[in-house]
Amino acid sequence: MKRGQSMIYTTTIQDVRDFVNDAKKQGKRVGFVPTMGFLHEGHASLIRRARSENDFVIVSDFVNPTQFSPTEDLSNYPRNIENDKQICETAGCDLLFHPDVTEMYPEASTTFVSLTGPSEGLCGASRPTHFRGVCTVVAKLFLITGCERAYFGEKDAQQLAVIKRMVRDLNFPVEIVGCPIVREPDGLAMSSRNTYLSKEQRIAALILSQSLNKAKQMIQEGERNTTTITNCITQTLASEPLARIDYVSIVSFPDIKPVELLSNEILVAIAVYIGKTRLIDNFIWNEEETLC
Repeated sequence: MKRGQSMIYTTTIQDVRDFVNDAKKQGKRVGFVPTMGFLHEGHASLIRRARSENDFVIVSDFVNPTQFSPTEDLSNYPRNIENDKQICETAGCDLLFHPDVTEMYPEASTTFVSLTGPSEGLCGASRPTHFRGVCTVVAKLFLITGCERAYFGEKDAQQLAVIKRMVRDLNFPVEIVGCPIVREPDGLAMSSRNTYLSKEQRIAALILSQSLNKAKQMIQEGERNTTTITNCITQTLASEPLARIDYVSIVSFPDIKPVELLSNEILVAIAVYIGKTRLIDNFIWNEEETLC
């Protein structure tokens, strides 16, 4: 464990528990931001939100192996802990937890958290083991940090829905707070995986937000048929030669069930490969509110 000018840095579960116990003895409310590191402004916005609503803020920085399939990019996933430390401290983190794999998953671990329902479509269809890994590590982190609130970005909207369901079903005493997508000035949703893109691919990736903007415009003009809207998105994506569609889907939110007509709260979600890099983007629409 190391203490910087104001932020604590540790790699052990016991340190986290000790500092949380001290904070709670002082009556402090604990907020938590789980991340896989290689932090950017999107993560910083979550930390700042947690800072504004809690007395003691924890950030985890852990590339979780159980949410990657054997064919995915675990070994190449970007990492930069020194930059992460700087972003965390600037944004208002009190404790940065950076465990190694053996700290989080002792040898021969055999217990996992599985979920049905909202985990089964969208990314769950093409990454069938992904959400088991997500739920397992988030459940462990909730137990380690003892947080009262946890903050997740809406860019991973299905993940947000899955975590909310897990918390409800397993009675975790944690409030889940969803925070808006943070975008680059040209509209690309911020993601650690954006660093994989070449200059040409980075330009091509703008087709994701462009296709969603067309869908938003259709909805604002009164279109409610989901097939019509998804066809528009698909055609726009297909106009980019470097784009390969994984899925284009409109589902209820947070249940993640297919819908034929827009009503109540819905999620318009896409996953697209630009070269070998898989990117996701979305927007949430509520018939009683404006598009977000």
